Amino acid sequence: MTDPRRARVSAVRDVLAAQDLDALLVSHLANVRWLTGFSGSSALLVVTALEVVLLTDFRYATQVESEVSSGVRIVVVAESLWTELWEVLGAMPSVQRVGFDSTHLVHRDFQRLLEQGRWQWRPTADLIETLRESKDETEVAAIRRAIAMAESALAVTLGQLRPGLTETGVAGILEKALRDAGSEDYPFASIVASGPNSALPHARAGSRELAPGDFVLLDFGAVADGYCSDITRTVVLGTASAEQLDVYEVVREANARASAAVRPGMKGMDADAVAREYIHARGFGEAFGHSLGHGIGLEVHEAPRLAKTAEAVLPLGAVVTIEPGIYRAGWGGIRIEDNVLLTEQGAVVLTGFHRNLLEIA
Repeated sequence: MTDPRRARVSAVRDVLAAQDLDALLVSHLANVRWLTGFSGSSALLVVTALEVVLLTDFRYATQVESEVSSGVRIVVVAESLWTELWEVLGAMPSVQRVGFDSTHLVHRDFQRLLEQGRWQWRPTADLIETLRESKDETEVAAIRRAIAMAESALAVTLGQLRPGLTETGVAGILEKALRDAGSEDYPFASIVASGPNSALPHARAGSRELAPGDFVLLDFGAVADGYCSDITRTVVLGTASAEQLDVYEVVREANARASAAVRPGMKGMDADAVAREYIHARGFGEAFGHSLGHGIGLEVHEAPRLAKTAEAVLPLGAVVTIEPGIYRAGWGGIRIEDNVLLTEQGAVVLTGFHRNLLEIA
């Protein structure tokens, strides 16, 4: 099987040539991993037309050899990555114009570049992130595994919900179940929000105890081979009221419409409008204040965006979230979030956990 990372490096080189750059300095760890497979927390990467050089430190001397594919020169640094970087670049006489990612480079490291007048430093923005939007088969397979882990953990957690548990207690059950299912990490702090707390889109799990009649909103994910899933389901503890059922149905229908309509070639703002216009028509427009979704991959929030202001076109092969919601202060909130792959045939919903309102006895 061909290593997909070779194709990724080739795509970066094409962009360098188009932008008249001799090299690219990669400092964002997710981009380093996408290009090389290295998952450590300390790395700099240099990509030129002829060479790929990865710098890391002694802690990762063994790990880097096992993770990084052939074709990448590995430099294990005794002290400073940056000091060694100047040595590496100095041994490349044809390299003069070097791009760097202005989105991720912190100011202190930018100062390091300015102190090195031997090279012409050229800011770039989202050069690699744009390439990462379209997922290859290996990436989609990893996301599918992360989804399966998350859905397994969700089933375990829902089976243990009961009045009197705290939100943090539920989060503990959920996160243990994620680990038991094989998740390498948590893409973000799991959200468990009950009752009126569910009206907070990014609530933190707290000490509130679950009570009969509560909405319980769970937003969480798993990680497989570095790739994330991001799922939300909202349930009711006990018997749902007529109002809860009615509002939930609006969100469920908005999710279904957007998931069916989203496709490659559509602008992110147009995908967002599918759900937003339906929710508005049902009288809840002011209660849906966040965007419809975002890309997922090595990072849980990455391009492309599905939002009112997102004019960029959604690319073939992107995996995005579809997560409409309705939130009413003091009453509660509902969000249903799925992960969707954009194919030539249209949208493929990767999440399979059902979307009917569950009443947890």
